Amino acid sequence: MIDLHTHTFFSDGALVPAEHLRRVEVLGYRAVAVTDHADSSNLDFIIPRMIQAARDLGPHSKTRLLPGIELTHVPPALIGPLTRKARALGALVVVVHGETMVEPVAPGTNLAAIEAGVDVLSHPGFLTEEEALLAARKGVLLEISGRKGHCLTNGHVAKMALKTGAKMVVNADAHGPGDFLTAEMAHLVALGAGLSEEDYKQIQTNMNDFVDGLALSPFQDQQ
Repeated sequence: MIDLHTHTFFSDGALVPAEHLRRVEVLGYRAVAVTDHADSSNLDFIIPRMIQAARDLGPHSKTRLLPGIELTHVPPALIGPLTRKARALGALVVVVHGETMVEPVAPGTNLAAIEAGVDVLSHPGFLTEEEALLAARKGVLLEISGRKGHCLTNGHVAKMALKTGAKMVVNADAHGPGDFLTAEMAHLVALGAGLSEEDYKQIQTNMNDFVDGLALSPFQDQQ
């Protein structure tokens, strides 16, 4: 199990990073990314603290904590610059809050995120075929979401991804203890999006390949 999109109390989640990590460790997770909501006001506050948490907690957990960020409701013109800033600050996973049908995300957010080369485009709503094709070319992972509301367009996202060859991931978008996906539920979320068993195996490969491809940072040498 790997999840690349979760939240702690550094934004609108319920848990401190230590409890967050412990709960997914008990569920058997290999890695979890903490990607709290951010814009230009708090980017440089959250990322260093999550790096510190990963440094402190890493030697004591079987689950790898990945410091990340989710750029949320950011004007499309700012997504590129803030993505670069997040990476410069040390974020290992950059997520953009996509054009979910249940929130007033600015039009053009999906395209700007893909053009910026973020790691994950979360709950991208009615993603276009052209956007999915660009995501495939740039290696941006498209999210199949386990979160209420955001999951309503999972079938459409899966269809666009399969048509264009874009890679998918299954994420919980967890905000509290009851939100983390078990292995069984992650499997069902994928099947519920209309994906096959083979498609789900490929999703698992995508997520493992992503984690395996992350460059080591000094704090990870301790793990």
